[in-house]
Amino acid sequence: MHELSIAKNIIEIAEQHARQEGAAAITKVALQIGTLSGVVPEALEFAFEAARVGTMAASAELEMEIVPLICSCGDCKLEFTVEDRHGIALCPKCGKPSSDIRRGRELAVHSLEVV
Repeated sequence: MHELSIAKNIIEIAEQHARQEGAAAITKVALQIGTLSGVVPEALEFAFEAARVGTMAASAELEMEIVPLICSCGDCKLEFTVEDRHGIALCPKCGKPSSDIRRGRELAVHSLEVV
């Protein structure tokens, strides 16, 4: 389960920023997770619960924003959401395939709430 190492890294990042701000505790960690990131949100949530024990984020809430796969068409320049991340990204306007991924690979700490 690589989500446990990801959760530990998220907490390390959060603690580093919280310490820089002089905070005593982290109350919320907000993430952006792209559908192509390879992260299973439910597994990450479970791993976060285990990894936060004994840290500044011991009672922190984990908030996850799932970022959809968005591609751009090279021919007509339309940006569109791909519903099936395992399928071919076909432009809904002109029907051409696209490999120009604009969003969906994110895995980032978006924001923190600290006290």
